[in-house]
Amino acid sequence: MKVNKIDHICIAVKDLAAAQQVWEPILGKTTPDDEYIDEPEKIKVARYMVGEVGFELMESTTPDGDVAKFIEKRGEGVMLVSLNVDKTADAMAELQSKDYPFIGGLRPFRDCEFAFVHPKKVNGVLLEIIDYKWDELKK
Repeated sequence: MKVNKIDHICIAVKDLAAAQQVWEPILGKTTPDDEYIDEPEKIKVARYMVGEVGFELMESTTPDGDVAKFIEKRGEGVMLVSLNVDKTADAMAELQSKDYPFIGGLRPFRDCEFAFVHPKKVNGVLLEIIDYKWDELKK
């Protein structure tokens, strides 16, 4: 599997607006570079670009969302590291052939797909692989 770069790092937070006030001065930003709500994943996200890597603050939109469950179990903090690959389905098949278990299957996001490697296999880290093209960096 060829990894192109670290795609993004996600921080799970209880209160997105409060977290933005903490992180924006550190990141040298006054607003996120991208904001969105991902209904299927039950998250509200503020993404900041740090070079070519996304730094994301994520708040759960529901009490039963994965971010809310993560915070309940571990508290706020780094929730996942995402690696950019050329094609998620191919990378997933390769990793599965090497006994890396996945949580669910391929999931859609904008014009790409992503998948999660189970943390038990990768030192307790929720690892995402994604084939997002980052066209907005080319504008």
